[in-house]
Amino acid sequence: MRFSRLRLLACAAIVMSVSLPALAQRVVEGDLQQQMSPAEFKAAGLEKLTPQELAELNNWLQGKVAALAADAREQAREEGRQEVIVKNHGFFDFGTKEPIKSTLTGEFRGFGKGQRYVLANAQEWEQIDDAQVGGVRRQSPEVSIAPGLGGVWYMQVQGVNTRAKVRRVK
Repeated sequence: MRFSRLRLLACAAIVMSVSLPALAQRVVEGDLQQQMSPAEFKAAGLEKLTPQELAELNNWLQGKVAALAADAREQAREEGRQEVIVKNHGFFDFGTKEPIKSTLTGEFRGFGKGQRYVLANAQEWEQIDDAQVGGVRRQSPEVSIAPGLGGVWYMQVQGVNTRAKVRRVK
């Protein structure tokens, strides 16, 4: 009987640790006796607890579930924030000054105003200054696009000493 109770409590702990905030909210709103069938309650040996012990167990369980729900909400919020930063990096300034590192798709034949550069990460950039480099042929070179002052971005192609001012178009 003791093994069965421990197994049931272990299963309950696992379910709580992977539960979503909605499930956690449902559990927090009621105690164990309301959440379990009479047979489950008895099988877990919980009918042996005094009303005070049962109340303490319910309080502890509700506190754990509420903390897990808060952690899950915070993690989801942070994941959403990171997704927005990554998706819009280069369009807007979300506080990150990290350069974008990728490779160009296809062949790089030099810089020229108005040229568009498609990166392996599906971003598309257009050159907006007069920087020129000709006679260069590189297949899928590594690039770094770094922010400058005032919302300006500069593309540097590996092995090329010139950098070009670019803006993200896609």
